[in-house]
Amino acid sequence: QVQLQESGPGLVKPSQTASLTCTVSGDSITKAGYYWSWIRQRPGKGLEWMGAIDTSGSPYYSPSLKSRTSIFRDASKNRLTLQLRSATPEDTAVYYCARGLYGHVINSHGDWGQGTQVTVSS
Repeated sequence: QVQLQESGPGLVKPSQTASLTCTVSGDSITKAGYYWSWIRQRPGKGLEWMGAIDTSGSPYYSPSLKSRTSIFRDASKNRLTLQLRSATPEDTAVYYCARGLYGHVINSHGDWGQGTQVTVSS
């Protein structure tokens, strides 16, 4: 059974870059047929799809976050990374990595990590 574990900085100052990691076990991130996404939930808001990477390593981004977001992977370590640049307090959220059949369709993601809290504050 696949397991996903996020890790992150916890606290980030405004204008800095938040770098989060998702370590995957139990299956390969290069296995065909899946997208590996980053999804966040801000306080009082619903789930927001940020972007994904497919099994060939190609990234896809939400248009609203594309200018500040990078997603990449290290296949040798079975690990994904999210970088969110120029962080603002509005980026305060719980960040999840998840595996899905369709990258931007949150409901298609059946496997999730437990999430990691990122707070942007000076």
